[in-house]
Amino acid sequence: MSGMELFHKAKTVRLRSHHDKYLLAEEDQDSVCQDRHGSVQRAKWTVEFVDGADNLIRLKSCYGKYLTATDDQYLLGVTGRRVAQSMPRKLDSKVEWEPIRDGVQVRLKTRYGNYLRANGGLPPWRNSITHDIPHRHTDWVLWEVDVVELRPKEFEPKPPVTARSDSISESEPSSPTIHLRSPRVSGHESSSSPMKSEGRIIYYSVVDDDEKYEGRDHPSFHFKGHGLEELTEKLEEETGLVDIIVCSRNPFNGKLYPLRLALPPNNANMHIVVVPSSSKVARDFAPEIPTST
Repeated sequence: MSGMELFHKAKTVRLRSHHDKYLLAEEDQDSVCQDRHGSVQRAKWTVEFVDGADNLIRLKSCYGKYLTATDDQYLLGVTGRRVAQSMPRKLDSKVEWEPIRDGVQVRLKTRYGNYLRANGGLPPWRNSITHDIPHRHTDWVLWEVDVVELRPKEFEPKPPVTARSDSISESEPSSPTIHLRSPRVSGHESSSSPMKSEGRIIYYSVVDDDEKYEGRDHPSFHFKGHGLEELTEKLEEETGLVDIIVCSRNPFNGKLYPLRLALPPNNANMHIVVVPSSSKVARDFAPEIPTST
């Protein structure tokens, strides 16, 4: 089954991200986000097919606006372009998405090769939606398709001409609903699995550029690497930031200092402070340039 076949029978759908959150149209009728409340009207998207292209769809929000891959950068210093709702005077490729099947899930690709991406990490990156090409978080571009309302049969698109061997599918009875769920490990299964002692837990926060304020929310992840470079890459992946400085806090005077050497031995858990290199805090780390007298 191709990615398009997941949408052929659908009049309206919901899209659920890898984070178990649904793609939502914001009430400002401009932005989009992801949220766990999939029962709201804003989580429903009307499927439209593109004339002359049997591999493209448009998704229209409950406000009558299209899911749009804009050219605008979402945040300064992070990868990814902004995804919005829009109603262009002329429908163009920015509102067209190509569904690509990936197991029981789908990736939605723009005409220019980017993918619809549900982001994680810290606010304002968390719950945001962008489009780009992921290099490490490849599962963030996977979506589960829930068909909310079936399309009347007379309005279903005609299937593309296929080889004779595929004609048997025409005689198969159509399912009344399509409800796809990716295989997930249950809590019982995960609790019965032996826990590996490899790696360490990394707790992290990000310094606010203006007030040097660290959020109260301290997310964490399991890190099996051994070097500072690996940890830096993982933190960039988790936060969505690029070009960061990995820091720790001096327990005696409370000051931040960049990590330069090896990580602590024995896989000891770590509390990390992420400092964007373009921030005011990062400039405090720069050595003072002596002036001649």
